[in-house]
Amino acid sequence: MTTLLVKNAYIATFDDHQREIPDGGLFIRDGFIEQVGPSASLPQTADEILDLSGHIVLPGLVNTHHHFYQTLTRNVPAAQDANLFNWLKTLYLIWARLTPDDIFTSAQTALSELALSGCTTASDHLYLFPNGSRLDDEIEAGRTLGVRLHASRGSMSLGQSQGGLPPDSVTDKEDLILADSERLIQRYHDPKPGSMTQIVLAPCSPFSVTGQLMKDSALLARQYGVHLHTHLAETEDEEQFCLQKFGYRPVGYMESVDWVGSDVWFAHSVYVNAEEINVFAKHNCGVAHCPTSNMRLASGIAPIKEFLAAGVNVGLGVDGSASNDGSHLLAEVRQAMLLARVKEGITGYSRSDDPSRKLMTARQALWLGSRGGAAVLGRSDIGSLEPGKCADFYAVNLNTLDLAGGAVHDPVAAVVFCQPRRVDYTVVGGKFVVKEGQLVSVNESELVERHNKAARRLVSG
Repeated sequence: MTTLLVKNAYIATFDDHQREIPDGGLFIRDGFIEQVGPSASLPQTADEILDLSGHIVLPGLVNTHHHFYQTLTRNVPAAQDANLFNWLKTLYLIWARLTPDDIFTSAQTALSELALSGCTTASDHLYLFPNGSRLDDEIEAGRTLGVRLHASRGSMSLGQSQGGLPPDSVTDKEDLILADSERLIQRYHDPKPGSMTQIVLAPCSPFSVTGQLMKDSALLARQYGVHLHTHLAETEDEEQFCLQKFGYRPVGYMESVDWVGSDVWFAHSVYVNAEEINVFAKHNCGVAHCPTSNMRLASGIAPIKEFLAAGVNVGLGVDGSASNDGSHLLAEVRQAMLLARVKEGITGYSRSDDPSRKLMTARQALWLGSRGGAAVLGRSDIGSLEPGKCADFYAVNLNTLDLAGGAVHDPVAAVVFCQPRRVDYTVVGGKFVVKEGQLVSVNESELVERHNKAARRLVSG
């Protein structure tokens, strides 16, 4: 048994009571929180004591949508100014050169960035496996960092020869996809509280897989009790594709292939109407909101306010690091708040005297990044700081130049309103992943060198 005492910090619990404790602490035993409260009320001895005077401690952030491998193709000139479909057509041919080492290195890079931004649980969507690459390569990288990983076994089976978007060279046969999906679940999936690795089945998108693979994946996932994930309603191009190929709008198509339920979450969901939002709410489908990516690719603004009003679970995702060009989840929290306010402005907030119209607050955005993400992934053991939950948190030093002035007024909001930066500590299950602003288990400079070498080779061909 090991214990950790965190004391003298400003604790924002994000529990159901939204408690904030100015001189608070956590007492952690074997990776789980045992007590939360004023520092003086906690046991004063432990195997390790972390004095976080002058810091704020918040629940670890939960990333609900990412493509780790895309860190290798950030900022590629040919894809800098394209919309989604043209962006994909440009990059598919580069991604076809990926190797197992590339998958491992890119996953380490993405997870390191996430950890340095306060992320303790990350869901990744890997949907192409060229040159012997496997999801195992990513899972191995995750274990070197110590961040909780929901590894999605993605897939593409509908190539251009069959009317899909991707070239046939990056698609796989559906029987092999399903066999590998079952292998991964049996080998890696851990549903227990405190789980470090879970498997998700994630056919890529309506324009890259067949309806039969969607149905078969849903059957397999429900046989084993794992979750389902895919891209949906990201752009108007996708909407037109679904209407022409399937005779449905994207959400209707999901209903037709048995892809609605509390075990399903969708990335983006920008182009949905009121009736479709009600479908999500009725069936408890979740949404991964990726504001930076949606802006980067000019996809639009997801109706987050409407989702929340309907009771839909919403989490945040940094999305692929070639459609965001970064993996900073705390910055994504800020972006979600600001983009929601932009949408309010477009719909007439500045002309309204209706007191019921509210702008998204910093605390609401942080809730999406923690409690919201946990709900989307179907996890009740993470997302808040309270007894019985996993000891997952991050800490930020409030006495820094970029927080000067802001933190003295409202420490919680300052973490969002003031320009987010690297966090000082990230702890997962009571173990340090980031300590004093540095990665604990990975040499950052060596990783950058290795990653850049792979990126140059990949893009140059």
